[in-house]
Amino acid sequence: MSQKLDILAIGAHPDDVEIGMGGTIAKYTNKGYKIGICDLTKSELSSNGTITLRQEEAKKAGEILGISNRIQLSLPDRGLYITEAAINSIVTVIREYQPTIVFAPYLEDRHPDHGHCAKLVEEAVFSAGIRNYKDALGQFSHRVKDLHFYMINGFHRPDFVIDISDSIDKKIESLRAYKSQFEKAEGSADTPLTNGYIETVESRERLFGKEAGVLYAEGFKTKKPILLSADLIGEGK
Repeated sequence: MSQKLDILAIGAHPDDVEIGMGGTIAKYTNKGYKIGICDLTKSELSSNGTITLRQEEAKKAGEILGISNRIQLSLPDRGLYITEAAINSIVTVIREYQPTIVFAPYLEDRHPDHGHCAKLVEEAVFSAGIRNYKDALGQFSHRVKDLHFYMINGFHRPDFVIDISDSIDKKIESLRAYKSQFEKAEGSADTPLTNGYIETVESRERLFGKEAGVLYAEGFKTKKPILLSADLIGEGK
């Protein structure tokens, strides 16, 4: 069975992708697209939860969103730096799953790991397309068609948005799967995530949706122009 993915969404930690683009993932898995999530670290330095618990939560969240694969790397939490080994590990994943589109966290974020993840993915996407670059499995090169960036903690002006009005409920449900992160429990540490974080994310998507004329939307950044076909423009008339 082919492991080829239409979309590969990469995050620094389990829950990053769900925060940034869970609605988009649910929208397109429902349309039959094959989508995978790759978490670079196991969040071993998290203030709340354990590695085992967060893996269980990530599995449940992925099932809610309908993803085809969840790939877990073992890069160090708070140690996502530009090294050949880190780049190579991501290149190996990209070549193995051959995604058409890759998503990564937007560079500007309060958590340094998210910005470092963006840089690593950008390096890996480029290297994956180089014929003579050798990855850990000795695979053939793969050129990703597009690289886009989702927002985690930011409220940046998006370069484009995706209507998630019909999938916002799945996004919220996937976030609620991470109880250790978003629900205050006895003995848990007080963090920005345990104080109405899900409600804040929902409000952001409501704001992006309002600006685009829909109920909810997720915003994305990109480094190259988005090409709209004549048919797509016609549909919007």
